[in-house]
Order: sequence, then structure tokens, then C-alpha cells
Amino acid sequence: MSSQTIADHDHHDHKPVGIKRWLFSTNHKDIGTMYLVFALIMFFIGGSMAMVIRAELFQPGLQFVDPQFYNSMVTVHALVMIFGAVMPAGVGLANWMIPIMIGAPDMALPRMNNMSFWILPFAFALLLGTLFIDGGGPAGGWTMYPPLVLQTGKAFPYLIFAVHFLGVSSIMGAINIIATVFNMRAPGMTLMRLPLFVWTWVITAFLLIASMPVLAGAVTMLLTDKYFGTSFFNAAGGGDPVLFQHIFWFFGHPEVYILILPAFGIISQIIPTFARKPLFGYASMVYATASIAILSFFVWAHHMFTVGLPITGELFFMYATMLIAVPTGVKVFNWVATMWKGAMTFEAPMLFAIAFVILFTIGGFSGLMLGITPVDFQYHDTYFVVAHFHYVLLTGAVFALMASAYYWLPKWTGYMYDEKLAKIHFWLSAIASNVLFFPQHFLGLAGMPRRIPDYSVQFADFNMISSLGGFAYGISQLLFVYIVIKCVLGGKKATSQVWEGARGLEWTLSSPPPFHSFTKPPKVTKALMDY
Repeated sequence: MSSQTIADHDHHDHKPVGIKRWLFSTNHKDIGTMYLVFALIMFFIGGSMAMVIRAELFQPGLQFVDPQFYNSMVTVHALVMIFGAVMPAGVGLANWMIPIMIGAPDMALPRMNNMSFWILPFAFALLLGTLFIDGGGPAGGWTMYPPLVLQTGKAFPYLIFAVHFLGVSSIMGAINIIATVFNMRAPGMTLMRLPLFVWTWVITAFLLIASMPVLAGAVTMLLTDKYFGTSFFNAAGGGDPVLFQHIFWFFGHPEVYILILPAFGIISQIIPTFARKPLFGYASMVYATASIAILSFFVWAHHMFTVGLPITGELFFMYATMLIAVPTGVKVFNWVATMWKGAMTFEAPMLFAIAFVILFTIGGFSGLMLGITPVDFQYHDTYFVVAHFHYVLLTGAVFALMASAYYWLPKWTGYMYDEKLAKIHFWLSAIASNVLFFPQHFLGLAGMPRRIPDYSVQFADFNMISSLGGFAYGISQLLFVYIVIKCVLGGKKATSQVWEGARGLEWTLSSPPPFHSFTKPPKVTKALMDY
């Protein structure tokens, strides 16, 4: 081998450094980190839009923004939080943890992994850019219902293309996760030994692949209605705007489970760890997750009880919605049973996990109320619905993501986060989020409509309380950023307690132990135990 060839060979062996390390990364940990950082940035951008909404609603009357801009804030806030914060954060965790948990060297398709991430910043540049276009940003709610959304001005095609890109990114991520878990598990790691976080992500990935193309179809039909003279949703041309709702919610309902199932997985890892007990009912948890996913495709029209469905249809969707509460109840029962008589300690991840179980259950119960057809006629399009889905998504999905950050930060960085500050962050978040969303149940029951920048003076007090809670919640998230940055930059080394103590049990507790009855030589077992 000539010296030149050796030099070339060495050159190829070098990992890229600096900006190249991130731009061209095919390493699952680096890509996972980029997803998580991106999600955090989007969380604050989406949160700042929520602050605009709550500032406007602080008092009756129009104070700060015109109705068109208010409408754009409501629309883009939802799209940013769903597709920019919660979903990428979940994919980031999947990238980081799934290869480690199944004993794989990396994700199955590392280059596609890189591409699925780098689509996101461009998609959100398109989406956020719409706010600076003449005629204002998109204004049809995140559901993009026609004819409302078709009245959006020049921002409309940018909105549609941004949604397409987000869908492409999600589908690529999902394919990667399925390929990794099915093809790259360590010997002896059977499917029914997978940690629950891995299981929830496999099921979520199938949901993504099945539902995302439906959304793509719906928004493409919107695009052709506006620019190519079709009449899918235009009643004047023989179309039907309700058709859009059917297509959208056939995507939209599985989408809510895409947001929450990875959170279920996170909680199923954390609670057994800090209760120091194996997860109660592992198999039932797997089957419950799968049945939630399957049932999620049969309940879409419970979002549409007020559009004039036939009574048989309304009854079917009501009963199917009731049915989906059963596997969800099984999961809550199993988490509580896991904690029962456990040797519990209450570090930050466990506090967030317990709050998740309690507050997500509140969100679940209000969801059951909305699932009862005659009752939904009263609640529909009021703030009760807003309270419901924020309990599920903020005190549900986002709390689980916060829990996961504290839980895995020592594993990711090698340093301990500041436990005292983390607990302060938890209590601020838990109190503020309830002050923010609990009053909205009462507003909704009293009849305050959603997506409206002005309201009757009778709703003033609860709105003021809600806004104060919102500002408190927003400000307290800055503490989270401080804690994470402080941990990443160094500090107390992660002690053996993290690896051998509570968190060291993580694997064996959330799934049947993969350490015995292996078919391959014991060296694999050692590698797995050292994961």
C-alpha cells in the first residue's frame, strides 16, 4: 500500500468535525440530538404564538392583534407544536434510544435518517415564512377546513407544501424505525422482550405510514380546488366540504395517537425504574398499545358529530370511541399497579411521570365526555375541547417528553442535571399548566367558542386566570433550557447510582429480562448489560 493510499484511507476514517459533523451526520445519536434541539426551538416558537393568543384573550375586546393575525397564530401555533415540537422530539428520542435498547449499532438506514431530519428546517421555514406574506398567514385552523382555508391569500400554497414536506419526513423516520427494530435486534431479543418504549414506537411508525398519505391526499385536493378548477370540496361545483373533514380526520385521529403513544412508552420506562419493580402486565401493555392503534382508525367521525351524520353513523362512532377508552384504561391501571407497594423515590423524571398519569387521565375523561354524541352537540367548538386536548397533549405528551429529558440526560451527557432546579421546574410547570387549562373547561361549558379573539364580558375572569397561567408556564420553560444547557456543559459526573441504581434497572423493569435463556453465546448478554 503506497503512503498516498494510506493517507487517503486514514482520511476516510476520520469523522467529520465542526459543522460537517452535524450536516452530514449518519450517527443515530447526533441525529437524535439534532431532532431534540430542533423540537425545543420549535416548542418556544409555538409557545410564543400561544403567548400572543393568551395576551389577546387576557381581557374582552380586541387589544393587540387583528382577527386575521389572531387566526394565523391559532393555525400556525397548532401546526408548529404538533409537527415541529412533539413529533420531532419523539423521533429524536427514538433515534437516540432504540438502537441502544435493542442492541443495534445504529439505525438501519442512516443516510435516510439524515435526510428525514434536514427536511424539517426547510419545511418550517416555508410554514413560518407564510406569516410575512401579503394578506397574512394561513387562517383556517390546523385542520385547514375548506372553505375557510381556501380564502387564505398567497400563503396558501406554502402551507400545503410545508405540510407535504413534514409528511415525507415523518414517513421516512417511520420506515427507518420499523426497518431497525425488525432487522437489527440483538440475538435473543424477541419481540415480546422489547422494552415498551421500542414497542410504542414500532406501533406509532405503522400509524404514521398508514395515516400520513391520507393527509397528503386531502391537502393536494385542497390545492387543486384552489388553483386547478376541481370541486372536491366546493358545493357550487358539486363537491362537499364535509368530505374534507372525513379525509382529514381519518388522518387526524391516528395522528393524536402518534403524538401520545411514544409518551406512553416513556412513562412505561420511567415508572418501573423509580418504583424499583418490574412493569405490571407487560404483555397486556403491548396488546393495549396495538389495540389503541387499530381502533384509532375506526373513530374519526367523533370529531364530526355536528355536521349532520346519519344517526346510525353517530351511534357507531360513539360506541367505537367508548371502546378505545378500554385499552387506555388498562395502561393507566398497569402504571398504578406498578407503583403499588414499590420502593418509590421522587426524582424529577418520576414527578413528571406521576403528573402525566393523573393529568392525562383528566384529559381522557373529558375526551370520553366529548365522545358522547348528544353531549358533544353542547361542547363542540367551545373551549371545553381546547381544555381537553391540551390536557392530553401538554400535561400528557409534553410532560412525558420533559420526563424523558431528565431521565436520559445523564445517559446522553455523562453528567447529572441539577435535581433541585429540575424539581422547581416540575412544580412550576405542573401548577402553571393547570391554572392555564383547568378554567377553560368552565369557559367551554358556559359556551365560550374556540378560535375567536373577542368574547362576552361574562368570560373575563376565567380568561384572565388562564392567561396568567399561560405566561407563568411559558416563563418557567426557560428554566428547563437552563438546566439542560448546564447539564450538557458539564457538572457533577453521572454517578454509578444512575447506571447501576435506579436507572440501571431500566431495561429489565420495562420488559421481560432479555438476560436469560439466550440462544447465542453469553458474550452478547454482557454487551447488552453494558448498553
